[in-house]
Amino acid sequence: MNKTERGIMSPLLVVAVTYVLVSRAECHTSTTPTPLNSCKAFSTCDSCIQNPKCLWCMTNDTCTDYPVSYILPPPAVCKLSQARWGVCWVNFEALIIAMAVLGGTIIISIAVCCCCCCCCKKRQSGPDRDEERFARRREEIRQRADERKVERKVRHDDIRKKYGLVPDSDHPYSKFENE
Repeated sequence: MNKTERGIMSPLLVVAVTYVLVSRAECHTSTTPTPLNSCKAFSTCDSCIQNPKCLWCMTNDTCTDYPVSYILPPPAVCKLSQARWGVCWVNFEALIIAMAVLGGTIIISIAVCCCCCCCCKKRQSGPDRDEERFARRREEIRQRADERKVERKVRHDDIRKKYGLVPDSDHPYSKFENE
């Protein structure tokens, strides 16, 4: 099995284990109430794990009370690789590894999504900056063109005055034309 297949199988295994644990916990409800301190009375793994307060240890095949003061059972009670709770075929080590992989995958997925969203915002703001820059350039070009246009008009008006082509001008030759 190559790394890609293992990478795909790990999340599938986690999902399958989680589904089995949840479905077993919901489906196996005892019709007869069990006494609180009856874990030592069970002799098989299947009968022991039906009570959520009991823990089956594969090393010595005993059913003990789950140590509720600890999240995970201490090695004095049972080694993690040999402890069973919920289902007989999943030990605590495998459960911890599976949940760590699932949690890591979720965290990495969230981080990638956040990074993608941030990058998309940067890409969208980029053209806005470019548009503002182009708009400023167009405005500058238009202003220079208007200035050149005014300068040309002034030069043309001066030439027209010089040759007396402008009506109502104070050109010296205009006196002779009006008399």
